[in-house]
Amino acid sequence: MPAHEDSSNPLVREQAHLAASRAALRAMREDVQALDIRDVTANWVNAAVLQAQIDDRIKALADLTHTPLFFGRLDYLHVVGADKAEGSEGERFYIGRRHVHDAHGDPMVIDWRAPVSQPFYQASRNNPLDVDRRRRFGYTGGALTAYEDEHLTDPAEVEQTSKLLQAEIERPRVGPMRDIVATIQPEQDEIVRSGLGGTVCVQGGPGTGKTAVGLHRVAFLLYAHRERLARTGTLVVGPNRSFLHYIEQVLPALGELEVKQATVEDLVTARVEVRGTDEAAAAVIKGDARMAEVLRRAIRSHVTPPTESVMVVRGSRRWRIPAYEIGEMVTELMARDMRYGAAHEALPQRIAHAVLVRMEEAGEAPDDRVQNAVARNPAVKAAVKAIWPAVDPAKLVLRLLTDAEFLAAHAAGELTDEEQKRILMEKPARSVKSARWTAADAVLIDEAADLVARTHSLGHVVIDEAQDLSPMQYRAVGRRCSTGSATVLGDLAQGTTPWSTQSWEQALFHLGKADAVVEELTAGFRVPREVIAYASRLLPAISPGLAPVESVREAPGSLAVREVPDAAELDAAVIAACEESLRHEGSIGLIAADARVPALATALAEAGHVCLSPGEEATADSRLTLVPASLAKGLEYDYVVLDEPAAVVDGEPDERTGLRRLYVALTRAVSGLVVLHAAPLPEQLG
Repeated sequence: MPAHEDSSNPLVREQAHLAASRAALRAMREDVQALDIRDVTANWVNAAVLQAQIDDRIKALADLTHTPLFFGRLDYLHVVGADKAEGSEGERFYIGRRHVHDAHGDPMVIDWRAPVSQPFYQASRNNPLDVDRRRRFGYTGGALTAYEDEHLTDPAEVEQTSKLLQAEIERPRVGPMRDIVATIQPEQDEIVRSGLGGTVCVQGGPGTGKTAVGLHRVAFLLYAHRERLARTGTLVVGPNRSFLHYIEQVLPALGELEVKQATVEDLVTARVEVRGTDEAAAAVIKGDARMAEVLRRAIRSHVTPPTESVMVVRGSRRWRIPAYEIGEMVTELMARDMRYGAAHEALPQRIAHAVLVRMEEAGEAPDDRVQNAVARNPAVKAAVKAIWPAVDPAKLVLRLLTDAEFLAAHAAGELTDEEQKRILMEKPARSVKSARWTAADAVLIDEAADLVARTHSLGHVVIDEAQDLSPMQYRAVGRRCSTGSATVLGDLAQGTTPWSTQSWEQALFHLGKADAVVEELTAGFRVPREVIAYASRLLPAISPGLAPVESVREAPGSLAVREVPDAAELDAAVIAACEESLRHEGSIGLIAADARVPALATALAEAGHVCLSPGEEATADSRLTLVPASLAKGLEYDYVVLDEPAAVVDGEPDERTGLRRLYVALTRAVSGLVVLHAAPLPEQLG
């Protein structure tokens, strides 16, 4: 496609290209739907697999009416990949969410992840990357209504901030999180396109786009390494179900349907049901990395050195393996630090091999089938059961948490006497099924299970809000990518669990990715400058030394802090502020301390307002969400009303955690924030 363009009515020409591209995408989808696989599959299994692949392809080719098929255009000075000879004619590429080609196979839209698309995000006047013109498109609904050009090689053109880019960033947020593919910034693009082989940790304050960067990195890796990741799998780990529901449409909008999403609790509760809760102090101890050594000792304590020889009878012959020889096998297996279950499987084979050696010395010629038969011999099985018995991970953890002597024997030098008392169950359960397991207990069981048998590793795992994970939770996630890589996303200042990490170096060590690259995003694109500056007053108290976010968006009047003289009038003032915010376009979030939510829900209902729950999709008729402060992290709303900051702080077990929770609540607004308080504001807010 030549870069030269007739100047006559370019908007009409671009609208025509959009219509043609949509028609081409529709034809691509119809071609897949018309495929007949009856004569190309050998059996019903192959047919089912192929049909599933076809169904996925049909879904990936869906034309989302309100999602622009392309959002930009690059006019290159020269033919891409060719020698840049003087006078050679350039090419033009439309950049969009997925590849679209015409009936001849010529591209109508280029996938944003393709190498030829990268200059759309990276080209600048200082380094145009052979791009003569970068064009951005503006849409209303699904209709192309505007365009904006940057002539990167024209020294006479004055550099300006893109109004279309700014409008897209500030576009009202109704519904779940959307992709940022049209607005990715150069520093974000570098992270998105980093290779599959290495783990990347992204420290980013509110509004820096770290979550979107992580999700887009997954989409890029699936594009660049699709065959490999199709085999090994990908996973996004989020802090809670509301958050996962909020982000779940981003990857499908980019044509990626196979990425699984889960919370840490989802990953570790396959063996037990979580029905109990821990006090904060107990949860911190259970989440400490020292528990891994306690569990390792407890599992290895089941190994008992042999005291008797093993006599194997085969036909008329008897073969005796003395206790000392079996003891050497056990010592060698222990020294190799194999997983407990693997060693349990290896020991009978070692004993059987020793029998085969004696058989060969006696002139027999046994083969592998004989060795396997000997390994299954009742005498060998009985010896292995006594020496290296099978271990049930949940039963082991239950014993540790209910048997003070057993715990003391294996926690000596790791946990203090007081710490051991903290984690013992107050009412010991009789069985695994009757135990009121907590979320931290489930992580311990998962660790024990991995000590018995290796956890399956995926190709790539994204961990969002990672600052809130305990060391043992990091280990649980790290097991899921032990042979793959990870993208770790978080903000140390937003750590709101008692066990939240103090540094990324510690976190990455526990994850098993100590060599990861740590990147920092400091440019804010979502939260207005006035709002983030107000929230950043808390940083010296909650995360000393962490650089505040520098917002690129100025929005005069975006912050209002209002004192309500009479506490009895606070609910009415909050409702009035919500109604004031509802006069604006977009989503509204009312954030309050968890303890205040029931009273506010009642007051809103009496005032005739129907509220959504966090993560629920807003509609034109229902745009107000009542958000407990504990679930606000990761969510965003066009306008936020924050109820009683002091109550948010007081709702946490300590002041630092409370101030961090408040920092999160203060930074959820995209266009405006109203803070209402009857009690004095925390002194850190000045």
